Amino acid sequence: MNETPEPSEAGSATRRTPRRYKSDRMIGLSDGVFAFAITLLVLDLVVPAATAGDVWNELLHGWPQFLAFVISFATIGAAWLAHTAITDHLVRTDSTFARLNLLVLLLVSFMPYPTRFLSTFIQSDHPERIAVTVYGAAVLILMGLLYLLWWYARREGHFDPDTADQELTLFTRRMIPAISCYVVLIALGWFFPVVAVVGYAVIAFLFIVPFRARHVRTTSRPQPPQR
Repeated sequence: MNETPEPSEAGSATRRTPRRYKSDRMIGLSDGVFAFAITLLVLDLVVPAATAGDVWNELLHGWPQFLAFVISFATIGAAWLAHTAITDHLVRTDSTFARLNLLVLLLVSFMPYPTRFLSTFIQSDHPERIAVTVYGAAVLILMGLLYLLWWYARREGHFDPDTADQELTLFTRRMIPAISCYVVLIALGWFFPVVAVVGYAVIAFLFIVPFRARHVRTTSRPQPPQR
């Protein structure tokens, strides 16, 4: 005789089943937060209040603002590309994925603050080290959460089964070295802040430059017939 499960057992089994979400609204919210954060960066670019003869000097002295703006623009852009690589392959999501995505958006919306911190103290002595460390830590947590989001989606089978394994492993091959480099740069930045800032910029631009696309076009070029 088949035994009927107790209501408590059935209820616990139901609670263990993750709730499914449609990804359209989540992607729309994510793109909006990325766009808003990347737009806020320009608000820290202060127009020089000087006479006509001193404007060029004021612009040159404001180079930390422009440097921090470019680095953060590239960093948030790289994070958006990584986030897009995740969401483009999604066929389903659940409540845990949605909450992990909110943590990613929390760090994205926070990025204008360490950017302003960096641009304010980049020419100082001890505060410069703190600013570079805070900035690097914020980017490290952001990239770590993106990797966690990717790992969870892959573990739970949220990706399209028709997605090639090469597409699924490319993200890992780029994220793990980048995260490792951020850890090294944060430690190095306490002693050599300028080196760390340059490193942050290089990593962000390496994410943006489509090395893989050029490689695909090169390898897919037809070979001349052999005689």
